[in-house]
Amino acid sequence: MEDQAAKLAAQLSMDEKLSLLTGKNFWVTQPFPRLGIEPMEVADGPYGLRKQTGISDHMGWNKSEPAVAYVSGPGMAASWDRGLIREAGRHLGTEAKASGVDILLGPAINIVRTPLCGRNFEYYSEDPCLTGQMAAAYIEGVQSTGVGTCIKHFAANNQEAEREYIDAVIDERTLREIYLAAFETPIKQAKPWAVMAALNKVNGDYCSENYELLTRILRQEWGFDGFVMSDWNGVNDRGKALAAGLDLEMPCSHGVGEERIRAALAQGTVTEREVDEACRRILRAVLRSMQNREPGAGWSEPEHHAFVRSLAEQCIVLLKNEGDILPLAPGANIAVLGEFATEPRFQMDGSALVNPTRWDVPLEEIRKRAQGRVSYGRGHSLQPAEHAALLREACGLARQADAALVFVGLPAGVEAEGKDRSGIELPAYHRELVEQVAGVQKNTVVVLCNGSPVAMPWLGQVKGVVECFLAGQAMGGALANILYGSVCPSGKLPLTFPKELCNTPAYLNYPGYGGKVKYQEEVFVGYRYYDTKGVEPLFCFGHGLSYTRFAYKELELSAGEITDADTLTVQLTVENTGGRAGAETVQLYVAPPPGQVLRPARELREFAKVFLQPGESRRLAFQLEKRAFSYYDVELGDWYVPEGEYRIQLAASSRDIRCEAAVRVRPLHPKRQEITGWSTIGQLRQTQAGREMFGEIRRILQNCGKENMLELPIFDESEAAAQRVDSLPLRMITLLSDNVLNNDIMDRLIERCNQQSL
Repeated sequence: MEDQAAKLAAQLSMDEKLSLLTGKNFWVTQPFPRLGIEPMEVADGPYGLRKQTGISDHMGWNKSEPAVAYVSGPGMAASWDRGLIREAGRHLGTEAKASGVDILLGPAINIVRTPLCGRNFEYYSEDPCLTGQMAAAYIEGVQSTGVGTCIKHFAANNQEAEREYIDAVIDERTLREIYLAAFETPIKQAKPWAVMAALNKVNGDYCSENYELLTRILRQEWGFDGFVMSDWNGVNDRGKALAAGLDLEMPCSHGVGEERIRAALAQGTVTEREVDEACRRILRAVLRSMQNREPGAGWSEPEHHAFVRSLAEQCIVLLKNEGDILPLAPGANIAVLGEFATEPRFQMDGSALVNPTRWDVPLEEIRKRAQGRVSYGRGHSLQPAEHAALLREACGLARQADAALVFVGLPAGVEAEGKDRSGIELPAYHRELVEQVAGVQKNTVVVLCNGSPVAMPWLGQVKGVVECFLAGQAMGGALANILYGSVCPSGKLPLTFPKELCNTPAYLNYPGYGGKVKYQEEVFVGYRYYDTKGVEPLFCFGHGLSYTRFAYKELELSAGEITDADTLTVQLTVENTGGRAGAETVQLYVAPPPGQVLRPARELREFAKVFLQPGESRRLAFQLEKRAFSYYDVELGDWYVPEGEYRIQLAASSRDIRCEAAVRVRPLHPKRQEITGWSTIGQLRQTQAGREMFGEIRRILQNCGKENMLELPIFDESEAAAQRVDSLPLRMITLLSDNVLNNDIMDRLIERCNQQSL
């Protein structure tokens, strides 16, 4: 296909080449009938196909063709199930193919840096490992149908506020470990057809014009061989963008883009070779799409709706279940309260807004499963007088019931594309409904419909909390199955829920000012911050309850000591010790040893979801390689593993470590550290050459009859002594030795130490 694309590109005139580098209209590329080059159609579709055949827009304002509304990004990630998300991608790809769409504009995989980002409902997680694995599975599923994907938004598009021009100022280590790592895994593993450049700047350059991102890292380092396209109206300088590696400008620029490239060619800032390369990359995708089309392809709406229900069942998270209030007793009289019970918020906003084929009403689905009486009260209104009356009615219904289900969350427009939230609180009328009902009914369960974390000041007043996120058009049926116990909940949080906004890591560094936002929390995003600093969250990363119980046992490492070139195999047995079938997600974290580089207390490196019958057990195995123990060393320009003892932690959440074991990891090529008189004693003790230097110092003191000085704390290798002296500079030894170890001797020892470490 590469040769064919090159031959076709060679037959295009320069005018035709330039027209190929921009859209024909809002959704399709430029065709060339004389060469048999057909238009390639793209469509929004991270979690449901948004294909527009009428008036086009990229903000969700105008209608699209009916399609199945799938579970939102955080909802899908809450499943922690690669196979399930791969199957979701396959269903989406099938719908896209039947609609004649060649590339789905998704998945959206930016990191959830702050709960305030209005578009968090599209993004999987705060963690790059979970994000990368979910994205890879999604891409594999979609592309198994012959439909391409366009992964977005590359990179550091972590807020909607000023998204068109905000400059994300990020140090290289943070960029690599958090924000790029989320893209690296799916790009290398799943090979999406396209990458969409973000609207924002990174370290001074627009993403669409960022040569470091688009060419040096994406193509040269990661080996990406697809094409790069702009976000809609996301090109600032078309010539600079092309030179940086952006191939396709979308949508149609009405000749403006072509003229700017032509001017750049005349000025010599863009070469014909760069134009040709961009054309070849686009044409490869066009040829692939033409080859994969299936005229007359179809899909089953009932089958897809049923799948979305089963998907939502695995994504809903049981956050609290005091006294086993859930599952509900079949014959219990239930008061269902809140407008979201009849008009639920089950999907996203903006370019992710879908015209659903249908949607399940939670109240109706609950009534289908209930054997007792089910009453309903709307519970609130934006009109004060009506609100007071509805609130009284809701409390009256709650008093008469055995339990109350209160449906609240974030209404459409509170979180949305193009704007950020101002806080993490629920709307006041939702909060008041929960508090008032909980005051009269001790058996209150709150059902949340939201795309991002919310505060819960009423948490201590209720017995149960169910987090649905935005669970798609079949949410009602899935939720009812969870509430009445026909499905055992297994979702786990892909995000940390803070108690208050001021507890969040980016609190003092969002949304920025003067056109810049500084990522001063560095790598301490999400649980990396909470667990390292010891800040208690409302609900921790990875948390999720079940109706059954699981035991972790028989943890085994393949070795007690490895090099960074080795693979460590981690095995353990998971057993369902409860009375019903269910699924558990085992999370593997690596806790690094203390060192000169500040690192998170633990980082997610692997995970697996396992379904078990009561009494059933299964042996799981994980493979850990160099990256599992590494941090990005800016000086080296590469990933590096400091020598030390790493803790392998198997957990039910980031705060629920069930078992752990230690492995010592040694780098094959230790990083050379230049020793000076100002280097610390602790730094010296971390290297073989430094330890040998201390041995030489001991011999010198013994030969000089100064054995008594060996009793000084600097020669004591106990942990207590190390805490006292490891921060002292080497030059202090001269003073402590009464100048026996004078500057000349110390200089020679330091020089020898540096030579040994080469």
